[in-house]
Amino acid sequence: MSGANFILLINLSVAGLLAASFMAVAFHDAGRVPARWFASGYVLGMAYSAIEFSIPAFTDARLPVVTAFAVFLGATIAFNAGLARKYGVAPPWPAMLFFLLAATIAVYLVQDLPRQSLARMMAYQLPYAVMQFVGLAIVWSSRQRHGRLDRILMAVLAASGLQFASKPFIAHALGGWGANPQAYLQSNYALVSQSLGTVFALALALLMLAILVRDVLAEVTSKSETDTLSGLLNRGAFTRQAELALLGALRQGVPVALVIADLDHFKGINDSFGHASGDRVIETFAGFLREAAAGHHVAGRLGGEEFAIILPGTNLAAGRLFAEGTRSAFGALPIDGLPVDNRCTASFGVAELHPGEEIADLMRRADEALYQAKNAGRDCVRISAGPADVQVSAGSEASASGRG
Repeated sequence: MSGANFILLINLSVAGLLAASFMAVAFHDAGRVPARWFASGYVLGMAYSAIEFSIPAFTDARLPVVTAFAVFLGATIAFNAGLARKYGVAPPWPAMLFFLLAATIAVYLVQDLPRQSLARMMAYQLPYAVMQFVGLAIVWSSRQRHGRLDRILMAVLAASGLQFASKPFIAHALGGWGANPQAYLQSNYALVSQSLGTVFALALALLMLAILVRDVLAEVTSKSETDTLSGLLNRGAFTRQAELALLGALRQGVPVALVIADLDHFKGINDSFGHASGDRVIETFAGFLREAAAGHHVAGRLGGEEFAIILPGTNLAAGRLFAEGTRSAFGALPIDGLPVDNRCTASFGVAELHPGEEIADLMRRADEALYQAKNAGRDCVRISAGPADVQVSAGSEASASGRG
């Protein structure tokens, strides 16, 4: 058995293992559509290896050669379909299927050219290169944020495309790819070509498995850190994210404000209108925080009817304005399930980080300011101007004095 035959058998086994790996991912989570496409691609890769291995048994190898080409090109198209599903890009099906048909016809037609002609070799290898660059374009065009693994994937796709494009020249340098298709596996070029194929097939598959596992872990982490009802961070996740936000603000030398809010008379809402109405109040208020928050803000539900949002780059005055705006808008909003004339309100405490403080100190002072707002009649904002100084904000004392 030649070295190329041995590598081809390895390719067949590797493709089977990779197909099984992606099928396992797809079976674990029925929503993993990309994994099913990747598995299909490597199943086609197995078929390609099997056809290549059988070619020496044919007297006229034209049909198996063209079939092997079409099957392998189909494998790259299936892989690109998985990439498109993974990165939220519409798969370019018409273009890819037309290209598959046109390239297969071209390979069939060049069978009459001299075996070692550059045109024949290019017709066989360039379509593979094109599909690798199509995959690169799919990942590049995604609106999703590209992490380190995504950038490595694009680099490997580019390298894979280049190695396909260079194979005709490699074949020429190594003395050709056999006197006929049956002799291909005995050539030095076949050993190099099949080895390169194994390296890139493994690299792409391992990268995609790592990316899929990364996404699964991110989803699990998100679910464990997210409050189900409000969609905001839960208390533990908020505290961790707030600490990171504080550290970032300190490095940048910008102020940080914390706003803590508590829904007024929430128990009365549950008692009078039912827990479903109370849930809608929480969902509505959480939606206000999400809409008001910028990308670098961190919002969370601390528990029950209490919420918090950390505002890097915001001083005490701006934090108070944020709280006043949220208080005013929320208080004017009708809530589904509640009487038209019934309005829900919230009380707010605001504090700005002082030198030497930690997140626990900041939260304690904001909570003290919130306590002052509750004592002042609710539906108002209070600020903590210093570690031992909670002051009244301007604005809503008149409206607050009429509430219990």
